[in-house]
Amino acid sequence: MLMAMELDHVEAFVAIAKSGGFTRASSELNLSQPAISRRVKLLEEELGAPLFDRMPTGVAINDAGRAFLPHAEALLASMRDGIDAVRAVRGAEHGVVTLAIVGTLASTTLTRHLRRFRDAHPGIDLRLRTALSAEVSALVLCGDATLGLRYDKDPNPQLVSTWIHEEPMFAVCSSRHRLARARRVSPKDLAGERWLTFPTQAGAAREPYASALERLLATTHRGAHEIVPIDSLTAQKRMVEAGFGLALLPESSVVEELRAGTLCRLKITGFDVRLPVVLIHRRHAFQSGATKKLMAMLIDTRGSRAPRGPRARPAR
Repeated sequence: MLMAMELDHVEAFVAIAKSGGFTRASSELNLSQPAISRRVKLLEEELGAPLFDRMPTGVAINDAGRAFLPHAEALLASMRDGIDAVRAVRGAEHGVVTLAIVGTLASTTLTRHLRRFRDAHPGIDLRLRTALSAEVSALVLCGDATLGLRYDKDPNPQLVSTWIHEEPMFAVCSSRHRLARARRVSPKDLAGERWLTFPTQAGAAREPYASALERLLATTHRGAHEIVPIDSLTAQKRMVEAGFGLALLPESSVVEELRAGTLCRLKITGFDVRLPVVLIHRRHAFQSGATKKLMAMLIDTRGSRAPRGPRARPAR
């Protein structure tokens, strides 16, 4: 016998599992904590098993919850596909498309392409979300995002990855740094420098540019390096400009600063790393005409140049 499972109960469970607690989930769903707690309790009663372990400090998803989670996400994604299919009856020039992108990819070039797409298709409601690569995949898998742009191919068989381009990584410093005018920098010249980078999230896969920085630092010297975690791309660039350290960042994220001369690229001997940028979507997801148009535009931006140069090792 099929259960008469309420979708809003499933939605509450997924929100808690993804956000890590009732408080954040209730905020995301605009519900009170008692309301979201009741939805999860009713779902657990229907399933015949608790999905979370309740502790004095909060909740943690248990084995039953982890087993149910991918099915719950697929159920919500399927329902969103159905809604998109109905909306698609209006035609390819209408509909909602949500694109999740890694924040460092929100460059001048990409935003220019997206602006042109929006202007060319005023009937398409293009919505953007930013996240880390692993989070972009999660958003696409559960249907919260129609498409995603992330670093590196996702090995999940439920996702299709299409290569778009390769993003060069630049080591940058302040225009007043001692190495700013050097025509070529040896790795040993970087010994003792402070580096600003994104903080590592507990339990999450590292972004590929974190692995690229480790690869660079391994070539400098055997001593310890001072690593300063900064969770904002803009903050990293401003602090580098002010002389608080160096940073390794994607080329597209520093184009304006390099042009203005507030940041300088360090041309490091033997270091040439390019991160593959891929477009992802769910393998069996419904694709509206609006979605296909956006996919075609993003794929067209890659040009005809084939991938080249050494790639950063995938984050493990």
